[in-house]
Amino acid sequence: MPTVSRFRGIAIRMFFDEGRHNGRPHFHASYAGKHASFDIADLSRLDGELPPRVERLVRSWARTRQAELLDNWERGRSDEDFNPIDPPK
Repeated sequence: MPTVSRFRGIAIRMFFDEGRHNGRPHFHASYAGKHASFDIADLSRLDGELPPRVERLVRSWARTRQAELLDNWERGRSDEDFNPIDPPK
């Protein structure tokens, strides 16, 4: 699963061809051995669990990067490489 961003110990990864989420555009976040996946459209948590502070940070970051996340989703579906996404400032 390619990493598209890293910040504050959090890795954001994308893998578009995955049966678990029925083709929904989503991304995965990992932090300190914990993992969760989030829907790109509404940022709802689809699976897993992160510490509350980390989940708030991931959602805040993703809210500002939804267009880039969706673009990467489409790139993956077209067998193109993912673009890196900047961490929060």
